[in-house]
Amino acid sequence: MLLLDLVLIAAASAFAYSLGAHYTGACMGMPYAAGAIRLIPALLLMAPFVLVGAVFASGAVETTVGHGILLAPTVAIPLAVAIVVSAFVLTAAYNFVAIPTSTIQILVFSAVGAGLASGVGIHWSTIETLVAVWAAAPFAACGLGFALTRLLDRWGRKSGTDRPGTGLGRYVALALVGVGSAASFAMGANDVANSSGALVMTGLFGLTAAGLIGGIGMALGVLTWGRPLLRRVAFDVVKLDPRTAAASQLAQSSVILVSVSFGYFTSMNQALIGAMIGAGLARPGGAVVRKTVRDVLSGWAAGPVSGATLGFALTLLFRAVHLL
Repeated sequence: MLLLDLVLIAAASAFAYSLGAHYTGACMGMPYAAGAIRLIPALLLMAPFVLVGAVFASGAVETTVGHGILLAPTVAIPLAVAIVVSAFVLTAAYNFVAIPTSTIQILVFSAVGAGLASGVGIHWSTIETLVAVWAAAPFAACGLGFALTRLLDRWGRKSGTDRPGTGLGRYVALALVGVGSAASFAMGANDVANSSGALVMTGLFGLTAAGLIGGIGMALGVLTWGRPLLRRVAFDVVKLDPRTAAASQLAQSSVILVSVSFGYFTSMNQALIGAMIGAGLARPGGAVVRKTVRDVLSGWAAGPVSGATLGFALTLLFRAVHLL
């Protein structure tokens, strides 16, 4: 079993690496698009915030993934491998075609598929709660993005600063970088459990150690493979000015951190796209690029189905070769 333990740790680390790359646009897309920070400095700033969030703020979500999805005190190593490998393969595939998807939904439904194939029971109440959170988060972010944009517009009119079409002011640039950093921290707390939750559910590691392993993998993914998604989210989804960028990123990180505080994780990309749509609706000039949004929505729809299918199939394969 030592070999399978190592396989699980390697798979979880590789998945964490993929996650770090996948969510660069969701965290630093707004400040980068607005010109508040350049690409490489954005990635260099994002990585440590992701690591800190993963290590120190992910415990509640890791507990949900580790003990709240499958009805088993501990999960067999091969079953955990099937879950993580399924989620990792699908996330990497979506990364390759540069479509932001919900890795959280992929991971959860990979676990559901694996549980059904192995005969392990499912905490359906947890799944129902997560689905409700996933459904509500984009709308909450949309409303918050709309309200924050209107608030910042009012402040801009009163102060006479940061008018649409003018250069990016120093304080607005700092604010954008600040909310991007907050989003990076939220991403570490929210998403590390996608990879490290499997280490918790098997009992191999405690919450902090699992978060550290996943956090290191995510930080490395940000630094080495994060550019394509950062560019796509930054420039292909919505036409931004500084205030809509700040409002979108702040709305997203607020929704994520509230969710994490209750022990539930939700999609960084869904929250961001919702916030960007809200900001676009508040500003006539902030037009949403509808084709890209349709592509993203297609990826979200495919994620749970593909996760459940691959998790189920891989678990059946492991049973066929007597690993389960």
